[in-house]
Amino acid sequence: MAGRPGRADQRGAARRRRRHAAGHPGRWPVNTYRRGWTLRRRVLALLAVVGVLLVGLAVAEAVVAAKNRAYTDALLTRTGPLRVQGQEMLNALLDQETGIRGYAVSGNRADLAPYEQGVQQERDVAATIADLSRDYPAIAGALRTAQQQADDWRRTVAEPVITTTASSGTAAGQALITAQARQQFDEIRASVGDLQTAILTEREKGARDIERTGNMLVMLLIVAAVVVVLAGTLMLLSLERMVIRPLTGLAQQVREVAAGDYQHHIAGSGPPEFLRLADDVDVMRQKIAKDLAEVRAARENIEWVNSQLQKQAEELTRSNRDLEQFAYVASHDLQEPLRKVASFCQLLQRRYAGQLDERADQYIAFAVDGAQRMQRLINDLLAFSRIGRLTTGFVDVDLNKVMGDVASQTEPGRQYADAELTWGELPVIRGEEPLLTNLLVNLVSNSVKFRRPDVAPKVRVSARLVGDEWEITCQDNGIGIEAEFADKIFVIFQRLHAKDAYPGTGIGLAIVKKIVEYHGGRVWVDTDQAEGTAIRFTLPARPEDVEAAKAAAEADAAAAAGDTDAPANAESPAATDDAAPDPVGETADGAVRPTPVGRQPDGTQDEDPPGGPPGHGTTGGTKERVG
Repeated sequence: MAGRPGRADQRGAARRRRRHAAGHPGRWPVNTYRRGWTLRRRVLALLAVVGVLLVGLAVAEAVVAAKNRAYTDALLTRTGPLRVQGQEMLNALLDQETGIRGYAVSGNRADLAPYEQGVQQERDVAATIADLSRDYPAIAGALRTAQQQADDWRRTVAEPVITTTASSGTAAGQALITAQARQQFDEIRASVGDLQTAILTEREKGARDIERTGNMLVMLLIVAAVVVVLAGTLMLLSLERMVIRPLTGLAQQVREVAAGDYQHHIAGSGPPEFLRLADDVDVMRQKIAKDLAEVRAARENIEWVNSQLQKQAEELTRSNRDLEQFAYVASHDLQEPLRKVASFCQLLQRRYAGQLDERADQYIAFAVDGAQRMQRLINDLLAFSRIGRLTTGFVDVDLNKVMGDVASQTEPGRQYADAELTWGELPVIRGEEPLLTNLLVNLVSNSVKFRRPDVAPKVRVSARLVGDEWEITCQDNGIGIEAEFADKIFVIFQRLHAKDAYPGTGIGLAIVKKIVEYHGGRVWVDTDQAEGTAIRFTLPARPEDVEAAKAAAEADAAAAAGDTDAPANAESPAATDDAAPDPVGETADGAVRPTPVGRQPDGTQDEDPPGGPPGHGTTGGTKERVG
């Protein structure tokens, strides 16, 4: 019944999904995603367009910058020096005229030095101007015109004046310097002026080219900046439209689902990737809704089971109260009439033994034995029920001291069976000392009880550390236990022998198992023993013992590796016992601790020694130890 609401929810959810799918016929087909460009394709296309524009602008800027650099170089290295050279050429021509006039006046040959220097300077300057004006035809043409006029002036004016003055005197030479000669030189000046004008024109043109290419560079940079700004703006708008809005809508729908509306269909928008993401999220929502319906059904089942468990717990509590009441009745109300029956049966046995016939004595003996066995059984049941219920708390218990108490309690039985009890170095553990004493008393008594008739019993208790647990072994040389019965002996009231052969109630090893499990360990029979019986049980080791064992192991490893500084004989607690128990009957130091054992595994003692008082074999002493 608890699962029906969950299945109904699932059917309802399936119907809603079918209705929703019918209302959105275009959402589920896979090919729907492939309509239009994907987000990656759109972004790559935008980046490609912007990249092409920026690369084109960069190429144009490089070309314009190269031209600007060329114009600047021409202005600085060609048109600028040309203007200077034009002025130098004019100075050289003026020096030539001055030299000719001076020589015509003085007739002194030394006055021709400015003329000769001017001619040489004119030739050098003309060569420099010709070299710098290779790319300027107008300047080259003006230079040729000026040189041609200068050559004509020297041929028609300067040279005749020099020759006439040298041969006819200064008056004849001055006569050759006429107005026509002065006009001819003025024409040379005009030609040089035209040369300088052509140079200035080219210089101004270069400056205009530099200004124009500079403006173009600035314009291209502005265009690039505009392209970047427009691309960034377009990218932001695209992200807002194609990414942020779809993601925001998807997140809002996811929040609605997370708020508890698990039937809300998640619809995507935007690029195909987001549509796929929305459908994947919706598939996840459907799976979560399905799982949630199953969880709800399971929770209803669990709640129903918990209610049943609560009822069972209440019933168990009531049953435990009844059991406690029964234990109280057994320990008080039943004990009194039982003791009365046993006492009067014993009185009959002592007073009328031998006075009645043999059958009457046998009947009385049966009654006495039955009353005593009933008393032992009640005491053992009380001891078993009190384990873990009447607790004094865990403390550090030295098992060596416990073994001393065990030896004292089992001494009568050991003396009767001529048994020998030895034990090795035992650890300190956390537990309840009375329970641990009862545990070891039962094991030792069990070993003495199930002895071979012709062999003196020998019992050995030893311990070794295995991981974080102490493994304690009680080994004897008795009759042993078949492997098929290794688990049955720990069952309460389970007996492998008739009570006439080995007396007892069959509860002793059940007490052992309960005490061991109460202390967090486990108990078993080692079936690999060639002779006798070895019952092993584990108890949790204290952390300091585990650390000491690890340190000892490391020291032994270091000693084996040749480290002379490491202690070669470091041992953990109870290290005097080997992994296997020591030979029965030997102590750790080679001496024998004769401690006869008498307490039985079922809480009873061996048969009373001859002459013992009646009722001496009960578990009264053990009962008082438990709890």
